[in-house]
Amino acid sequence: MSKTSIRNKLIVLLLLITIVPFGTSIVITYLYTKESLKDEFVEENVNLLYQGKLNIEGYIGELKNLTLSFYNNIDFMRYVQNPPAGDDYLAKETVKNVILTILYAEENINRVNFALVEPNQNVSVSKKSAVVFSPLNKYRNRDNYEKALDSQYHIHIEPMEIMQEESSNYKSNKQKDVFSLHRAIVNVPSDELLGYISLDINSEQLLNITHKLYVKDKEEFYIISPDGELIFRSNYEVSEDQQWIKTLIQNEKTSGMMEWKKDSFEGLMIYEKLDDSSGGWFLVKRIPYTSVFESALSVAKINILFGLIGLILVVLATLFVSFKITTPIRVLLQNIKQVESGNMNVQFDSLGNDEIGTLGERFKEMMSKLNHLINREYKLELENKTNQLKALQSQLNPHFLYNALQSIGTLALKNNVPQVYTLVTHLSKIMRYGMTIDENIVPLTKEIDYTKAFLLLQKERFGDQFEYSIEFTKEDLLIMVPKMILQPIIENYFKHGFDRSIETIGLLKIVGKRESDQLTISVFDNGKGISESRLEEIYQSFLENKSIGNGNGTNIGLRNIYLRLKLYYGEQATLQIENSENGGTLVTIKLPVESGGLVDESNHN
Repeated sequence: MSKTSIRNKLIVLLLLITIVPFGTSIVITYLYTKESLKDEFVEENVNLLYQGKLNIEGYIGELKNLTLSFYNNIDFMRYVQNPPAGDDYLAKETVKNVILTILYAEENINRVNFALVEPNQNVSVSKKSAVVFSPLNKYRNRDNYEKALDSQYHIHIEPMEIMQEESSNYKSNKQKDVFSLHRAIVNVPSDELLGYISLDINSEQLLNITHKLYVKDKEEFYIISPDGELIFRSNYEVSEDQQWIKTLIQNEKTSGMMEWKKDSFEGLMIYEKLDDSSGGWFLVKRIPYTSVFESALSVAKINILFGLIGLILVVLATLFVSFKITTPIRVLLQNIKQVESGNMNVQFDSLGNDEIGTLGERFKEMMSKLNHLINREYKLELENKTNQLKALQSQLNPHFLYNALQSIGTLALKNNVPQVYTLVTHLSKIMRYGMTIDENIVPLTKEIDYTKAFLLLQKERFGDQFEYSIEFTKEDLLIMVPKMILQPIIENYFKHGFDRSIETIGLLKIVGKRESDQLTISVFDNGKGISESRLEEIYQSFLENKSIGNGNGTNIGLRNIYLRLKLYYGEQATLQIENSENGGTLVTIKLPVESGGLVDESNHN
């Protein structure tokens, strides 16, 4: 009886604390959804219009860049700046190539026209006609040319026009299918006018962008020039002399929203202004109140419906909720939060003999096993990495030592010169650096000195068949780096990339560049390169917990570099191997400047 009483009290309490807030929320939602959704509606359309602005500016920017491309053509600019006397067919051929290149650079360009002042010549071409040279008509397009010359950016965009078609029974409006971009050609850096270039562009791309910015039959969309000209209109009944257009272009803001209740229109006007370099057009979207509130009312009904469904679910859920279930779950959640904060040693009393109690016991057993496995694997990983490092530091390629010593002995026998002393010094420096195992992190200058000694011996061995260069700033040489991260890369080049049987000189270039708090070391060579399958195999070995057991050992050095970088720096360091565009291999190491080293080695997990 007492259980039934507690259950009833709990149900009544839960119903009160859910029905009252839910019922109040439904009423408030119904009353205020109109305004709230109106704001959301406006925000969505502002974002949509802003994206349309970016798309149109990007498209016009591509067209503007085309009108500048000929500045890079020296022969064309020489023809414009110093016109040849008489007919220079070679110069005209250059002009033809330039104008045809611009014509076919963008599929929507229908026509290209050059009006050259000094030669008093007009050059035009379209996709329906050949290149035509004719005398310059100074009155043709004069207004557009003057606007382009007076513009800050020497650009004027001639808008699309609305043409009226008449038939026997009715009149209809039709959008002109092209707009024109005019640019004044100036002899940079002076202000001398050389002529004008004009592009007639099919408006299909522009119209495709605009059609995505409004809902047909429910919204209106317009593109308006800074002078109030209607470049594009979805409603052809709107004229250029309406008051809202004048109010809009006089507004100093470049974007925003206005409410309008004149000119037989009541609703919202959202607008964005393009950058002046892209024409300074206004993108205007007019949305009647009927469309705005129709959407808001529909959303309000949906909210009420989901609110009722949620209320019913809450009432049903109260029948299955009890204090006995929620308390052990809370204990589990508290211990999970301790695990998230880093405390892996969780302990709590038994949660009972039911499923939740079993879950709690399994959770404790799982955490105990995880602690054991993490400690064991972490220690094994540190020991393995240390052993790999010591082995890498203590190894020195016997084949290399044999060839190096042979070169030194041969040189000593033949020449008996002090250069032998230098070579022996380099060799001893290599052996001393490689066999010193009491330091894991060294200044970059030590690593570079070791690398130079190694490469000088290789240079002596191969003579004119091998060249190398090392480029680092003095400041970068003070950066601390893991020891012997360059030697395996260089050895791989001589093992697999360098081919002395061909006449091409072997080249190796090591470049260091510091960007902000990161050091990038790039090793270039012009060797044979690496096959895609081999690259995939190397990267796969990076991700595995053990080396690939193929017996050849060619990937051990690179894998050691990768694992040591991850051990010292974690995800802050990267090792990338790729084939260079000009042939050969490019190995790139990126590591942080101010972090890493032995501290990270001891703390990294």
